[in-house]
Amino acid sequence: MCGIVGYVGVEDAVPVLLEGLHRLEYRGYDSAGIAVAGDGLEVVKTAGRVGDLRRAVPAGTSGHAGIAHTRWATHGEPSDRNAHPHVDAARRVAIVHNGVFENSDRLRARLREEGVELASDTDSEVLAHLVARSGAANLEDAVREALARVEGTYGVIVLDVERPGELVAARRGSPVVLGVGEREMLVASDVGALVRHTRQVVYLEDDEIATVTADGYRTSTMDARATTRAPTSVDVAGPDYELGDHPDFMHKEIREQPDAVDRCLRGRLDHRFSSARLDGVGLTPQDYQRIRRVKLLGCGSAYYAGQIGAQLVEELARIPADAEPASEFRYRNPVVDPDTLYVAISQSGETLDTLAAVQELKRKGGHVIGVVNAVGSTIARECGHGVFLHAGPEVSVAATKSFTTMAAALAMLALDLGRVRDLSITEGRRLVTGLAGLPGAITRVLADEEAVAAVARKYAGAEHMFFVGRVRGWPVAREGAQKLKEISYVHAEAYQASELKHGPLALINPGMPTVVVVPDDELVAKNAATIEEIKARGGPVVAVTDADLPPGLATDVIRVPRVHDPLAPITLSVPLQLFAYHLARALGRDVDRPRNLAKSVTVE
Repeated sequence: MCGIVGYVGVEDAVPVLLEGLHRLEYRGYDSAGIAVAGDGLEVVKTAGRVGDLRRAVPAGTSGHAGIAHTRWATHGEPSDRNAHPHVDAARRVAIVHNGVFENSDRLRARLREEGVELASDTDSEVLAHLVARSGAANLEDAVREALARVEGTYGVIVLDVERPGELVAARRGSPVVLGVGEREMLVASDVGALVRHTRQVVYLEDDEIATVTADGYRTSTMDARATTRAPTSVDVAGPDYELGDHPDFMHKEIREQPDAVDRCLRGRLDHRFSSARLDGVGLTPQDYQRIRRVKLLGCGSAYYAGQIGAQLVEELARIPADAEPASEFRYRNPVVDPDTLYVAISQSGETLDTLAAVQELKRKGGHVIGVVNAVGSTIARECGHGVFLHAGPEVSVAATKSFTTMAAALAMLALDLGRVRDLSITEGRRLVTGLAGLPGAITRVLADEEAVAAVARKYAGAEHMFFVGRVRGWPVAREGAQKLKEISYVHAEAYQASELKHGPLALINPGMPTVVVVPDDELVAKNAATIEEIKARGGPVVAVTDADLPPGLATDVIRVPRVHDPLAPITLSVPLQLFAYHLARALGRDVDRPRNLAKSVTVE
């Protein structure tokens, strides 16, 4: 959600912090700020971009310790005064905070009763006052004491101008990672802010606190028991977060999909036994045989990828399977079955709703594995077992390469389950061959980008669009509608094609285009009938298909290469990414940073 960065060391903190914020811009934000311990506490904040903040920092501002933040508003409108960092009345303590303090109203009322004048509308400001008013002997204990009074989630960094050689960080439900450098330490909400300086990182666990100085760090629990956290190496580098020759990160990441899928598949396709080799799942063939149901949990695009995965599990392994939004799962008091395999899907590995579902499952004895892109993330650590996507950093808010690699990973899981059960070696061989050919098929889809762009520009004036599909096409339609509305702000709805005549058909008119996803399967004739229904009511139709449709059936046709039938949702999804991208660009949208959205959703 928000981005936090902290630095303490021998270098000037200001350029390090600003560069770190720049690398976290993809997370989504509406304001930014910086606080540096120099000659006193220098604080600069703005309701704008990091570039605006950079221009607002006075020349000569410097110091060897500081904190910085990009805010995504939860309490209080986006404004200079609501931007982080927040400070106490004496401007001695500064804090940056990700998450939500759920009891902030009570704490703000208590502080006012004690004579404190609050300078913002935020929940976060209370922490600066609580730390400053603590009588603890050191900053770490003051932060520990203050956090004991708040309820909710947090990733925080605290700076005390009277102790400029140290920072204190803590987490509960919102990620915090330490970067271990040479005579310097960094703190951030994402490794992307650190990789220009170090690849040695330490991930804090929930209810853990860290004190960092230029010479190192120490970690402990909230009840002051020392913990041991050894640094690990991250396999990302600064260039992974650079645009290269692309106009924006979304385009870069769409074009990276053949390589991303190839990395996801590499070493995992078992040609000898016509199966998949997913050692990280940690299940034996005997464990697979005991599975009676598969439940896939995710949010947004991860949920739609889970729908693709559920269809593949049922088709290939003949095990009942379904996907459910992780955000709803724990609130409906779910029945947790020991014979069900639960799969948590998340690009960032920090999605709070999905993490909460994982924790609920573990409390109730469920067996849950992760399908996650970010190595070292909280969901990956909570699950302990699963499949890493190896898609590489995804900077744009809209999921593209993470979506296709999620679907590819779930296809391998379905193949592995199927081969242990009733899937024949012949069909297994077809799946392995089909999976191995996916990077090439996606490359061929991308080669027709300009043709897709031309269709997208044609419909850039539409105010509303439908996306429809049947069975394999249904989750593809849902993901296509999601992509269009989140980056273009064009209202889009997805329906199962068979549901059109049960209500939505009333909205079809010449100004309502419909994108129909038509896999080349046994339902082609049914999908063709749907197209005819729409055309009969004057509605324009864009068919996205790998089938040979009759000439003139659809107003426009976007063709994709033919692949093995169960894998068609993966290739059919890619042109819908391009369609949304080019339509949004035609409307002048900021495709990497769509309004009101964030890359990693760490609040409810």
